[in-house]
Amino acid sequence: MFPSHLKAVPLEKAYRLLNHGPTVLVSAQDQNHSDVMAAAWACALEFNPTKVTVVLDKSTKTRTIIENSGYFALQVPTLKQLEMVHALGSQSLHDVPDKLARCAVELFQFEQSDIPVVAGCAAWLLCELIPEPHNQQQHDLFIGKVIAAYADERVFRDGHWHYHEVEPEWRSIHHIAGGHFYTIGDPVAVAKPDE
Repeated sequence: MFPSHLKAVPLEKAYRLLNHGPTVLVSAQDQNHSDVMAAAWACALEFNPTKVTVVLDKSTKTRTIIENSGYFALQVPTLKQLEMVHALGSQSLHDVPDKLARCAVELFQFEQSDIPVVAGCAAWLLCELIPEPHNQQQHDLFIGKVIAAYADERVFRDGHWHYHEVEPEWRSIHHIAGGHFYTIGDPVAVAKPDE
């Protein structure tokens, strides 16, 4: 059973988990393997049904697992997971069979799902692959229909991120290049027209 502070997110609000452009972890499992990789190019695609996209290079084992199983998860890691995220993005299960152990990845599953997800993240989107062979082969672009979404209510609740209310270790990370990341910044808002 997963911790009580992890709550389901209504699918119509699930796109907000990715809308701020974080680096994500992509996890998947087939009959033979489980894997997790980091990805910087993931985004919301459609509201109803909720869909997401992620770019997965042909050289990654996670991509093969997703093609075999038809399912994957996107999760939003936090600053406290920076070293793990970088390690997951720098190693391949092809070359490092014990990659998940070396990277100290703790996996769990939400109820009614076999998709492995990474513990300690701020949000998770469980996805069913929408096969698009042309996009996958030509552009490495994978589309997923979100079948369930969850978030840690300490940092995401009522359809909104609350990074300003938690310690900096909870902030999302954003990969730039070569092991350089930024974290999400402070909130700013546009004044309402009647103010």
